[in-house]
Amino acid sequence: MAIPPDNDPSSPLNRREQTFPSLNEEMAARLVKYGVEELVPAGTVLFRRGDRRIDYFFVIEGCIEIYDLDKDGQPSIFVVHGPSQFTGEVDLFSERQVMVNGRTGSDSRLVRVDPIGFRKLVSGEPDIGEIIMRAFILRRVALIQSGQGGVTLAGSAHAADTVRLRSFLIRNGYPYRLLDTDVDEDAMHLLDCLGLRPSECPVVVMPDRRVLRCPSTSQLADELGIAILLDSEHVHDVAVIGAGPAGLAAAVYAASEGLDTLVLEALAPGGQAGTSSKIENYLGFPTGISGQALAGRAQVQAMKFGAHMAIARSVEGMDCAKHPYTLLLDDGTSVRARAVVVATGARYRKLDHLDYERFEGQGIHYAATAMEATLCAGEEIVVVGGGNSAGQAAVFLARTAAHVHILVRGEGLASTMSDYLVQRIAQSPRITLHPRCQVDHLDGDAYLREVGWKCADGTQKRIKAGSLFVMIGAEPNTAWLDGCLDLDRKGFVLTGRDSDGYATPSPYATTLRGVFAVGDVRSGSIKRVASGVGEGSVVVQAIHRFLNPSPM
Repeated sequence: MAIPPDNDPSSPLNRREQTFPSLNEEMAARLVKYGVEELVPAGTVLFRRGDRRIDYFFVIEGCIEIYDLDKDGQPSIFVVHGPSQFTGEVDLFSERQVMVNGRTGSDSRLVRVDPIGFRKLVSGEPDIGEIIMRAFILRRVALIQSGQGGVTLAGSAHAADTVRLRSFLIRNGYPYRLLDTDVDEDAMHLLDCLGLRPSECPVVVMPDRRVLRCPSTSQLADELGIAILLDSEHVHDVAVIGAGPAGLAAAVYAASEGLDTLVLEALAPGGQAGTSSKIENYLGFPTGISGQALAGRAQVQAMKFGAHMAIARSVEGMDCAKHPYTLLLDDGTSVRARAVVVATGARYRKLDHLDYERFEGQGIHYAATAMEATLCAGEEIVVVGGGNSAGQAAVFLARTAAHVHILVRGEGLASTMSDYLVQRIAQSPRITLHPRCQVDHLDGDAYLREVGWKCADGTQKRIKAGSLFVMIGAEPNTAWLDGCLDLDRKGFVLTGRDSDGYATPSPYATTLRGVFAVGDVRSGSIKRVASGVGEGSVVVQAIHRFLNPSPM
């Protein structure tokens, strides 16, 4: 979920009427038909943190208090919903654990709408649904900005595991508070209170004061209730593997057309696009949109239509010998689906350098978001790569970095990067392009401190730099397919031809019936957000044809 700055007019702080709207009498009369009216005594707990699939409540009389628990376990109320207002935020669309508690603040008359009724309300009453959707998104942003209902992350801001956990929380829109053990006295006080040593960091402190010592990403997802519960016996109509732009588009269109849709994503919605600071050439957003904001909206949209979003669940293999297909997950469980959409995208290649792994995550980055911009503020940095991702990163980071050096192997950027980015880079006094140059030196202690490069003309340079951004092309995420599909020589999925070499009805069909590939993972695809979205939306027609073949 995107976080607008405090002075942004779109901030929930400046849009209270949209964040906590009141429905008029006519809307309230329509809403009542989707639920059950109840008289509820004061102090009745309606839902608790950790509950899944909670009900939606509309207040006719009385009020509902939204609260979390302070360090002493006592309720701390931060929102009160009065008459004509309603409860909920984006987790109401999902199967995640909710982050807050709710109780009646006085004797109240409420309308209780169960999850099935709530989905019918949102789809059946578009004007009310629009108000609810906007309010839910703004409420999640408000929780992120305030840290309310979230966790505390304590550790060195530059350490690889702190960066990993922080990135996971940010990209999944989960509220948190960072205590940097390098500079923050509060961090040391917290560690003393918990009886912890700095060497045990990073740690995640849960609201109930439980401490997770350097948890894995999947462990953190489970503890926070971000991961959903999956039924290995249930057969989904379609499973979408990967929640980048192509996968999210497939999920939105499949779910909106009535297909039982499951999305499996190893890290967070958005894929590589989710790490883009701003995408300015995406249709319909003339001022640009961040990859995270685009992914967050698409995720909520898919869940609104009923798609199941399984985050932090990596697919390790597929049993393609029998139908329905079985997908094997990293936690040892499995799920089944009649059709599969491979949208696992691609990952950035790594530099071939002796000390590369030593600094990976501790100075070497593959994304340029607000988090990375904070880490390298006021410093010189190096960006390696000549594509749009590298250009977007350089332009974005130049706002906070002392200077940005771009290294490319070629003669320049014109043949590999969009012209609007080429022009901005050329005009920026804080960006220098170094053509026909390659990194040949990395040095530091626990973290990267120095980067050097050598150019084709023999010149060499060393600079003090704590951040190296590597964006040098992509490798497909297809190892998990393990022979189920035909791949090209680079490992991308071949589509448009069956196993006998004949053209398939869909250009996105693979050599295995009922399995489709879209987006960056597909051989011959155009590596653009817009084309990925287009492929993800169009493939649903082919899925329908496969699931419901026309009689001959």
